[in-house]
Amino acid sequence: MVSIAFPSIDPVIFHIYGPIALRWYGLAYALGIIISAWYINYLNSKSLRLPLEGSIVEDMIFYAAAGIIIGGRLGYVLFYNIDYYILQPLEIIKIWQGGMSFHGGFIGLVVGIYFLCKKYQLNFLALTDLIACAAPIGLFFGRIANFINGELFGRKTEVAWGIVFPTDGEVRHPSQLYEAFLEGLLLFFIMFLVRRSSEIRSSGILSASFLILYGIFRSIAEFFREPDYHIGFIAKYFTTGQILCTPFILGGIVLLIYRSKEKLLP
Repeated sequence: MVSIAFPSIDPVIFHIYGPIALRWYGLAYALGIIISAWYINYLNSKSLRLPLEGSIVEDMIFYAAAGIIIGGRLGYVLFYNIDYYILQPLEIIKIWQGGMSFHGGFIGLVVGIYFLCKKYQLNFLALTDLIACAAPIGLFFGRIANFINGELFGRKTEVAWGIVFPTDGEVRHPSQLYEAFLEGLLLFFIMFLVRRSSEIRSSGILSASFLILYGIFRSIAEFFREPDYHIGFIAKYFTTGQILCTPFILGGIVLLIYRSKEKLLP
């Protein structure tokens, strides 16, 4: 059986002091947020629908970063390992040890952006539409970081491009790269096409499209990804990630139907 050796890359780029270090995972978050903020500003400059300038952009980056980090960590604690963290609550703050949830980060981002919009009287759905177009950028960098860390790997396989991960020496699907393609590159391209469509007449359509497409792509990738060992499969076939994607898809469909009835952009 043909397989590929895992490229051994140190998750730590360099140490700063004690447990503080610059890691690929942290760099991925930083790049994702910074490049996404630039892209959001670029898209808005084409339509001038929102007054994103000066302190608003700076605050947007802060609110988004805080929401993603806090929500991502709490989401992992609540959705994936609540029993452990109830017994070890101080471990919650040790984010450098890994353990982030996209679904939790998404909720945190939405909450943060909501308060930003309240502060500056911005149209919430108009801003989330821009974020929906940029989100795949952060997802791409995050999944590449997952691969470098050798975490969240796929199920055992015999395909020629299977990779021997150092964790257990088994040949597995490089599911992180599948997700980088589906949730990152492909989703970015589709959102780009949807945004350019003349059929978009109301705010919220792009946000709804992102929710639906992300939920579908993540659910597909989960069929190749090894479920968390301490959780396993739910109802014998489904993973926690797929269950958490269900409200994304349903919520996106509801939002799409509701906003499709609007005749004009607000």
